Amino acid sequence: MTQPKMLRVGLTGSIGMGKSTTADMFRAEGIAVLDSDQLVHDLYKGPAAAEIDHVFPGVVVNGVVDRPRLAARVLDDPAALKRLEAIVHPMVWAARDALIEERRHQGDRIVVFDIPLLFETGAEKDFDVIVVVTAPEDVQKARVLARDGMTVEKFASILSKQTPDSEKRARADFVVHTDRGLDAAREEVRNIVKALEARLG
Repeated sequence: MTQPKMLRVGLTGSIGMGKSTTADMFRAEGIAVLDSDQLVHDLYKGPAAAEIDHVFPGVVVNGVVDRPRLAARVLDDPAALKRLEAIVHPMVWAARDALIEERRHQGDRIVVFDIPLLFETGAEKDFDVIVVVTAPEDVQKARVLARDGMTVEKFASILSKQTPDSEKRARADFVVHTDRGLDAAREEVRNIVKALEARLG
């Protein structure tokens, strides 16, 4: 017996665009959303900790990766970041595939995967549909700089490692605009869900 068709949706957006809020809107529509940041968090508490500690001594505290310590080691060191990604990305992909299969067996026909660095890691090829969350540059900047501990320099460093918003939008199947109010964004999300359900038949 062939398994029913499932649409794997990659949800992404640059820092400060409102991706987490948009993910919650998909959840509110009854769509399963898998959070890659949470997957990484779980890996840092267990499977990945020993390997990361081996490569970056001193960043693991009581068996758990200390994210600020790790960030300080890799943020402005591209080679170190690549070493970290080589450890973490395969583990995230394996966990993601396991969760997708679990959802398939539960009968879900649409699964949204919340991935901040979807294009940057080349993961877009693993998804049937790409949704990009966007907002104007001035709105993005104001949101990010309002965060605790954020500086203009840190924001610039993060942005430099992310695919430009204009390119993300150009490569998206659907775009959600988060600067027009929550109700407008919810309506865009509902329309995306309807379009996906229509595609499934």
